[in-house]
Amino acid sequence: MKDVDSAQKWQEKIYEDESIVDGDSSAFLTSVLVHVAILLGLGLVPMISAEDSDIDLTSVALEDEEIIELDIPEEVAFNDAPMDEVGANSDFSVEMARSEAPVIAEVSDIPEPVDFEQHEIGEIYVNETIDIASGLELNELSAVRGHTGESATGASGAVDRITQEILQSLEERKTLVIWLFDQSGSLAMQRQEIRDRFERIYRELGVLEAAENPAFARHSDKPLLSAVLSFGQQITDMLKEPTDNLSEIKEAIDKIQLDESGVENIFQAVKFTANRYAKYRDTGADGNPKRNVMMIVVCDEVGDDQMTVDDTIKRCRQLAIPVYCVGVPAPFGRSETRMKWVDPDPNYDQTPQWGVVNQGPESCLPERIKLAFSSSMEGTAVIDSGFGPWAMTRMCYATGGIYFAVHPNRNVNKSISQRETSAYSSYMDTFFDPTVMRKYRPDYVPRSEYLKRIQSSKMRTALVQAASQSWTAPMQSPQLHFVKRDEAGFNTELSEAQKDAAKLAYTIQPLMNTLQLGEAEREDENSLRWQANYDLAMGRVLATYVRTEAYNQMLAAAKRGLKLNDPKRDNTFTLVPADEITVGSQLDKARIKATEYLQRVVDKHEGTPWAHLAQQELETPIGWKWEITFTDLAPPPRPGVGVGGNPAPAQNDQANMLKKPPPKRRPPKL
Repeated sequence: MKDVDSAQKWQEKIYEDESIVDGDSSAFLTSVLVHVAILLGLGLVPMISAEDSDIDLTSVALEDEEIIELDIPEEVAFNDAPMDEVGANSDFSVEMARSEAPVIAEVSDIPEPVDFEQHEIGEIYVNETIDIASGLELNELSAVRGHTGESATGASGAVDRITQEILQSLEERKTLVIWLFDQSGSLAMQRQEIRDRFERIYRELGVLEAAENPAFARHSDKPLLSAVLSFGQQITDMLKEPTDNLSEIKEAIDKIQLDESGVENIFQAVKFTANRYAKYRDTGADGNPKRNVMMIVVCDEVGDDQMTVDDTIKRCRQLAIPVYCVGVPAPFGRSETRMKWVDPDPNYDQTPQWGVVNQGPESCLPERIKLAFSSSMEGTAVIDSGFGPWAMTRMCYATGGIYFAVHPNRNVNKSISQRETSAYSSYMDTFFDPTVMRKYRPDYVPRSEYLKRIQSSKMRTALVQAASQSWTAPMQSPQLHFVKRDEAGFNTELSEAQKDAAKLAYTIQPLMNTLQLGEAEREDENSLRWQANYDLAMGRVLATYVRTEAYNQMLAAAKRGLKLNDPKRDNTFTLVPADEITVGSQLDKARIKATEYLQRVVDKHEGTPWAHLAQQELETPIGWKWEITFTDLAPPPRPGVGVGGNPAPAQNDQANMLKKPPPKRRPPKL
């Protein structure tokens, strides 16, 4: 027992001396247990409450809210081209022709849908699904060109602008510039103007100074070489080989002879020249072309071989040769215009003569209705289209060049008379602001693609068909004055005039029917150009239809008898335009509709050729009324007979004789 008691005392001693749960630990554990109990109690309160109360959980439909989707562009594009104020709008005015490049997007909004093909120079591929401006190296950052929205008043201004293009090319590598001159007589003064500009071009480019540098002693090392060719019916190389000798270049231009054939195979000449100098685009040891090559065509017509434009474009794109053109503005919706010619030899008659030249139209196919009627001044005045001839401009556009529309009388603030028209220039009555016309650019696509776009729209198809019909059947002005000498003769004259009206109606009715086929799709058209084309066509055709039908019915009413103001004196009946239709309610409805179409063109396309012609049409009322006046039917006095039948006094014929005029020559084929 003693041993047991000792053991028990020993264990109690150990617990007292080395207990795990001492006083401090005991307090800590107690605190933890209390806090855990409190937390558990708080967590159980909601559960107990939920069991004691009946809660009805139902789903509530939220009101639909408008979801606004943010239009986030997939790609942010910017143009880092310098925007220095140069060109025709700069301080140098007509001394420079402003470029269109810096203000057009880097990627053309007009596709060039041709098959993919490998570029023949280096490792460059041409994606022809989206037409990217080719430039000198098909640089994707190059701006789209080939647009004629910015034009020049002289060839020197266009050449100065081209100088900047040459300078940019030289900054990249050595360059060959090919000058291709038209041999027609109408271009003689322009060739001389450009020839006199060459010294300034070379001085500005610093090539004359560089030519004295020993580093450029070898011909192949010359930084800038120029070639000169001329074309008409034939193509002539005016230099044996490209040169940087300014005297040789000027002499070559001076030797260009007049081609009196009148034939201008422009596109064949461009393709021939591209092949002729293709060797300069061969790849060098560094894998890059030996030279940049750019071609500058100087001409004043559309070319007699326009159907070959696609082949020419294809070859120039393969060689990456941009084509620039110093040309003429195309007349709005017309193929032909008249050019003023004055004999360059002062020994011959200096009286201006007028020759017909082909300088348009600005579109692939006619898109404008051509009507000539007594109430319209159209047909006498030619207006500017705001663009160059379609095939020439398309060639520049597709190859990465620029088309410069040059006209010395360009003025958007006033009309130009024939007397004011400069010699060797086409007569154009009105010009338009290029910044406005930029939105109305024609479709510079291959002809096949253009036809597809036409066929995809009933409205466009109807317009082009109607324009083609009217082009081959122009209207004739009707008779408006009728003198009543006797009843029978008066009625006969009215009946003959009705026959002329019937001929007009025979032409106008099909035009109206054709255009109406596309009227249902008019609101679906997004192109400003096609909207203006169609609305002007509908307005003018309807107005002409109303005038023709009303004219015919007014003559029919006149044959049934007209009330005279003074039966003893009045003998002349004249139809004059009026804002009224007195011969039928259906015609009056058509008059109102025609006015609405024309007014829409004026309101929505201000400052364009379409608005100009629509306003001109609206200025003449679309109806008729009779005016009754008197015409003296007494015969005029016979020559040599004076007052009262007495002989006229003798005249001094010798004093009245004029000096014999100088001989007169017919103008050459322009």
